[in-house]
Amino acid sequence: MFSIIQAAGWPIWPLLLCSIIAMALIIERLASLRPQRIAPPKLVEEVIAVTQQQIPPADVVNKLADSSLLGQVLATGLRANVLEPRIPESKLRLTFELAGRGAIHQLERYLNTLGTIATAAPLLGLLGTVVGMIEIFGSQGPSGNNPAQLAHGISIALYNTAFGLIIAIPSLMFYRYFRGRIEAYVLEMEESCDALLGHLMRISQGASR
Repeated sequence: MFSIIQAAGWPIWPLLLCSIIAMALIIERLASLRPQRIAPPKLVEEVIAVTQQQIPPADVVNKLADSSLLGQVLATGLRANVLEPRIPESKLRLTFELAGRGAIHQLERYLNTLGTIATAAPLLGLLGTVVGMIEIFGSQGPSGNNPAQLAHGISIALYNTAFGLIIAIPSLMFYRYFRGRIEAYVLEMEESCDALLGHLMRISQGASR
């Protein structure tokens, strides 16, 4: 491996740095975007069942908020309802929307960096190719070719092009995969918030009678 890095020349170092960062981000996102950490199945049904009679105490709501990202959003709505039992629907909906924006921001964390690496890696590979071509042209002298410099230039050009594509392709694939996963989570959160919103409004209307 070290011999390949030597043959690829200095342009390979930015690519190696990009590969390390991309690998770390992919592992982190795979761990962070698990369903149990974002939107556990049947969570909103459980929350609605628990709140049939009244809003649970603060420690239960805090446990809900700590359980997952969706739990954090739902807990925000429950707290708003506790602070203002007859809260208007528009105000409660806005509370859910603001909490949802914060959740989306957490879901999309590091994705821009991964997308940037997917875009920049081929360009860095192209830079290595250009450096290799300069080496190749530099091997042509008045006294003839310099075989060692010619071979080194070819190595720089080919290795950096290959490394750039090797980094960019999986980075782009995972970026698209994570993006699709996040969109599915956002849709699930919206549906869950709408369900809890309607439930809390029914409770509020029943209490006001």
